[in-house]
Amino acid sequence: MADEAEDLEEEGEEGGGGARKIILFVVLPLLLLIGAGVGVTVMLGVFDEPPPPPEEVVQDPATTAEPEPSEQSAVFEVPDLIVNLNTSGRKSTFLKVKISLEIANAADIDEVNQKLPRIVDTFQVYLRELRMEDLQGSAGMERLRHELLRRVNIAVRPVPVRALLFKEMLVQ
Repeated sequence: MADEAEDLEEEGEEGGGGARKIILFVVLPLLLLIGAGVGVTVMLGVFDEPPPPPEEVVQDPATTAEPEPSEQSAVFEVPDLIVNLNTSGRKSTFLKVKISLEIANAADIDEVNQKLPRIVDTFQVYLRELRMEDLQGSAGMERLRHELLRRVNIAVRPVPVRALLFKEMLVQ
């Protein structure tokens, strides 16, 4: 039996058993890692050409501008509104707003004037709940414009109000 064990050891050394282990545990994992790396770079498009620069689009100013008021439309001035904003601290913050409404038909001015107390009340209730963060930036101004326009259209229904225009806005 001792002779057989020695024979097996000699065959293992001569037959390349050690070389098989090197191939199995070193070379094969390296090849798998290299293949995975190549696959990932191809999938991510590392070797692709960069995309062409975006083309500049020149738009006709007539199509991008807001619609001009028609001859029948009229502008209605809402009295100045001064409200204190919703703040968590002791210091009060005030908002002063001058607003104009663009009415679709000039004949509806009298009806809007009759509903002015309702418009002012609707604006005051909404504006008092605003926080300073709600008014920051142009996005805040646009949200405020759309919300006030929605509320005024509800208040003066069936008279259509086309636009709400800020003449002045002061936060102090």
